[in-house]
Amino acid sequence: MDLDKLARHAGEWLRGSGVDSDIVMSCRIRLARNVPDLPFVSRCTPSQKTELAEMLSTRVLDSDPGEGAFYMPMEDLDQPDRWFLVERHLVSKELAEGEGPRGVVFDMRETTSIMINEEDHLRIQVFRSGFQLEETWATINALDERIGERVEYAFSDQLGYLTACPTNVGTGMRASVMLHLPALAMTNQIEQVVHAVQKMGLVVRGLYGEGSQASGNLYQVSNQMTLGKSETEIVDNIASTIPTIVTMERKARQALMDQNRDQLEDKIYRSLGMLRSARVISSNETMDHLSHLRLGVNLGIVDRLDTGTVNQLFILTLPGHLQKIEGRVLEPHDRDLVRASFIRETLGEP
Repeated sequence: MDLDKLARHAGEWLRGSGVDSDIVMSCRIRLARNVPDLPFVSRCTPSQKTELAEMLSTRVLDSDPGEGAFYMPMEDLDQPDRWFLVERHLVSKELAEGEGPRGVVFDMRETTSIMINEEDHLRIQVFRSGFQLEETWATINALDERIGERVEYAFSDQLGYLTACPTNVGTGMRASVMLHLPALAMTNQIEQVVHAVQKMGLVVRGLYGEGSQASGNLYQVSNQMTLGKSETEIVDNIASTIPTIVTMERKARQALMDQNRDQLEDKIYRSLGMLRSARVISSNETMDHLSHLRLGVNLGIVDRLDTGTVNQLFILTLPGHLQKIEGRVLEPHDRDLVRASFIRETLGEP
């Protein structure tokens, strides 16, 4: 697969459709799986990693993981290409920065990504646009069963699925919902949301999961525990929590419209003007302005733009993507120049 073909469009999970897609950007469920009789990846020899990569990539592809699915070995890619896949959420930083035989299977629509030889032998992921958590679970559960017919999983009747990290033992599931919460941030309510979510046994992270910041007012809400609850209970817990957050964000947006519409419109149009006019713009500044623009589009303040276009810009303006679009390694200042040009081309200059 030529990664250059992916550079100018983002995956289907960013298309801006699905339930509550004005606030819920996407859903993702990940399952951690290992095979018995071989060590966890951190203790595998190079020959064992090779054995796992060859065996698992073949059997995963045989399990019908999605239209046009293929296997991409990480060791065949240079650092910019590996980082490009991290930005698209198709691989983790751990897989990109790992050593030895390892790779990823993903489909042409980028709704499925299966990492091989990351922390666990298999990390199965399914993505959906908008708030479609139950549908995401149904899809990944069926895929997990198909892979399980071809690959024996390490499983304990007492503990459940055995994983390299004890925090993943049990279901091996991490379910997450990515939310855009600019109004809660503007009204200083975001910390209240974080504390409330934590009381529900969930955790709030940034755009790239654990250890990342909530750039662009994008937050991931996911389960913290994988042991002691069934997959359905985990999904139900998150699915019942998200509507409350969505309602809070909607109320905060309405309050801004009712009480500070002039200031809100000014903030949104200043961001739109900056994005359409800037000749040099950093990644962090871009994320902030795109957050305001996305809010403006979804409130009907900005017309002739759609949510999907703004969603894609969150990803396509990141460093790895800009370098793929340009076809060359870019120094930081050059990236800021190219980013500004790409945004003007996408949005149209004033």
